[in-house]
Formats: sequence, C-alpha cells, structure tokens
Amino acid sequence: MKAKHENTESEILEAAKTVFQQKGMAGSRMQEIADKAGINKAMLHYYFRSKQMLFEAVFKNAFKLLAPQLKKVLDEDADLFDKIRGFTNSYISFVIKHPYLPNFIIQELNKTPDFIERLRADKDFPNIEKFKLQVEDNVNRGVIKPISGEQLFINIMSLNILPFIAAPLFKGFLDANDKEYRVLMDQRKTEVAEFIINSIRL
Repeated sequence: MKAKHENTESEILEAAKTVFQQKGMAGSRMQEIADKAGINKAMLHYYFRSKQMLFEAVFKNAFKLLAPQLKKVLDEDADLFDKIRGFTNSYISFVIKHPYLPNFIIQELNKTPDFIERLRADKDFPNIEKFKLQVEDNVNRGVIKPISGEQLFINIMSLNILPFIAAPLFKGFLDANDKEYRVLMDQRKTEVAEFIINSIRL
C-alpha cells in the first residue's frame, strides 16, 4: 500500500512538473494535472490540497537536485575560471529543464520572506565562503582584476537568472520563438562564463 501511495505521488509530481513547465503556475489547472497523472481531481486533492502546495512540492524536488550540483562546483578544488564555467553550465542546463524555478523563487521570496531561510536550512544549500576566498586569492596573485567574491557571484547569478525570468520580454526584443530562444539559452552555457572571465581576467 505504501509503495502504491509513493508511486501515485511521484506520478502526480511528474505530471504537475510537465504542466507547470508548459503553462506556468497561473495558467495551470488542477484538473489538467489530474488528467495528466491519470487520476481524478478528488484523488489529486487527497495528495495535495491546493495548487500552491503542489507547486511547492514540485519546486522542492527540483531544488534538491540543483542545490547539490551548485554546492559541489563551489566547493571543489578547481581553477576559478573552470569553477565559473562549471557553475554556469550546471545552472543553465538545469533551468532549461526546469524553467519555472527562477520565477517561483522570486514569487515565493516576495510572498514569504522566510522562504530563503527554509532553503538555507537544507544541508546542500550552496555556500560561497570558499569561492570568496578563492576570488580574493586570485586578486592578490594578479590573476584577475580587483573584485569581491560577493560582487562576482552576484554578476554570475544575474547573467544566469535574468534570461529565464524575463524570457517573454527578451523573446519580444529578439523576435525569437520558443525554439530559437532555447538555442540561445543553450549557447549561454558557455557565453556567460566566457563573458565574465574575459571581464575580470588580467
């Protein structure tokens, strides 16, 4: 019985992820998710009482996959430039597969100020202390221009996140359809890293 319960829940989460990716939080309907999961709406509400609860569950599942990847890149003993490349590649590759993540985080932070503290409590939440020391070391050795680890990290995150949060706006500016924009996002796995590296390299 427990196995069946867990299987049904995982099928619901997979169905919800697909619908959320296609239509976003606002455009998704519980009935559509139930249909996709092959269950009735009453059964869906038994597992998840609201669309918000379901969305949070989908998000947490995805974040649990992303956070360890980013933490691993930040903690490893790699060259700073390779670390920037690895972080950007991991982040963009993941968000291409889970495009609802950045908007969901912004939405939750605006609505629930303690949301970030709940995320930070996870043992796999990325820590940038080692990254900051590495940036300071590279500045002192004359490898890169003077910049703090905090500012560099904000620059990396900003260039990685904004194209996903503002995708409709950029598609309009660039006159790009979904397929064309996806190609641009794939290219950014390397474009962002090289842009940042070239901006700080001495």
